Amino acid sequence: MELHAEEPDGARWRAVDDGALLALLRQWLPVDRPGLVLVDGRSGSGKSTFAAHAADLLEGCVVSTDDIAWNHAMFEWTDVLLAGVLQPWRRGEAVKFRPPAWESHDREGSIAVESGVSMIVEGVGAARAGLAGLADLAVWVQSDLSLARTRGLARDVSQGTRTPAEAEAFWGEWMMKEEPFLAADRPWERVHLWVLGTPPDGQTWIRDGVTTQ
Repeated sequence: MELHAEEPDGARWRAVDDGALLALLRQWLPVDRPGLVLVDGRSGSGKSTFAAHAADLLEGCVVSTDDIAWNHAMFEWTDVLLAGVLQPWRRGEAVKFRPPAWESHDREGSIAVESGVSMIVEGVGAARAGLAGLADLAVWVQSDLSLARTRGLARDVSQGTRTPAEAEAFWGEWMMKEEPFLAADRPWERVHLWVLGTPPDGQTWIRDGVTTQ
């Protein structure tokens, strides 16, 4: 697997079916309140896919940091997520949040989370140092860099908002920010669980994170 030099190879993967994965997730999450899962990984790694699957199993809700960061900042969005989503949700409130940039750019809709359900926050930097301490479970999704890039570009083009050339240009701009951010923050060193973003079959492949070794 092609990885950045600072990111260790997950190696020791094992396959789990949905029943085993649900049991593992529940092992980390509290029984007396909704749990918070942070799903981190590089662009195109498979974070959104795993987060959606975990949310289905837990009957929870996914919040994407892309929505928090939209027209705001690539990575300087911690305070917006905390004040607008995590803090009211922790108080047991239903969340219906429109980030400031949504208002100023007339984006429709809102970021909505029902009260009393577990939340899965996914995105590059979701398990950053400033947030990981709040998580009941933090996950790092690891994928081959070349494959992640191919998937990321295909996703951007398929959404219809960018041409292939525009997607290539945006990917390069994004990586100029993402790579140094992750190299400095190193979220994989504080997660509880690693997930293989490019599994060889339909199952989920995992390994224990550094905090459980």
